[in-house]
Amino acid sequence: MPAEEMWQTFFSPTETLQALGLRRDMTDIVDFGCGYGTFAIPAAQIVTGTVHAFDIEPDMIDVTRNKAHHHNLNNVRLYLRDFVTEGTGLPDASVDYVMLYNILHAEKPTYLLSEASRILRDGGTVGIMHWNYDPKTPRGPSMNIRPRPEQCEKWAETVGFSVRTRHIDLPPYHYGIVATKPHGR
Repeated sequence: MPAEEMWQTFFSPTETLQALGLRRDMTDIVDFGCGYGTFAIPAAQIVTGTVHAFDIEPDMIDVTRNKAHHHNLNNVRLYLRDFVTEGTGLPDASVDYVMLYNILHAEKPTYLLSEASRILRDGGTVGIMHWNYDPKTPRGPSMNIRPRPEQCEKWAETVGFSVRTRHIDLPPYHYGIVATKPHGR
């Protein structure tokens, strides 16, 4: 992770969340890899339910916890967990929205999407965001593991999601995709 000051310049969190399908009427939300709380904190300010924020790094959990406390947010639950290998541990069909933001370059992208599908209620939404496939971006994973939008869409469809919105431009350096878990899956 780059320094937080730099990281914050890459996103407009509230606008990104809205563009990727987060709505005020959604209750339980999951952030796979919360990092500095860039999206978990604004999501907790939007929804009335719980934001389940996962990260493998204790420092990132501490930063997000401190931000939640600073903003008097009581609806953020933090989990220090290797969700890439262990899953989330959340119950089946228990959440409305999952954030897979800058994470599908991980070793097992379809596993992460399958875990998202498992924990989503029927009709639930997964928001996918990743770095543009462009070597001129100032950060992001190496190009040999950076997924193109079409790859993310294919992975989502492979595990049963219906892609609702393809390639949303999220300037300055990202794209997004919104997919839905069909009823009865």
